[in-house]
Amino acid sequence: MGIQDIIEGKKQWRAHMARVKALPPDYQIVYKEIQRYFFKVGPVGLADGSLLSGIVDFFEEGVGARKGVLELIGNDVAAFCDDLIKDSRTYADIYQESISGKPGTAEK
Repeated sequence: MGIQDIIEGKKQWRAHMARVKALPPDYQIVYKEIQRYFFKVGPVGLADGSLLSGIVDFFEEGVGARKGVLELIGNDVAAFCDDLIKDSRTYADIYQESISGKPGTAEK
């Protein structure tokens, strides 16, 4: 990864966060909770940015439809997150596989 890649990544992240800050306050709070949850759980695909960007797209559509954030995701943020990544590998899965010595043995 060169310096240009790092600079481009930072530009993309700043643009992404500007979109988040443009959301209504209740959406921002839920987005931050989702982000915190994903950073803790660690879905492997999180690094490419498409998951979080997709959530912002979804939230922007909800705002446009004049829906509350909980109307979109339900009352349980963690359950919403789990459902989004249920078929994704997490860093916890990779760690579990490394200590068991068998790839694909981590339970979902």
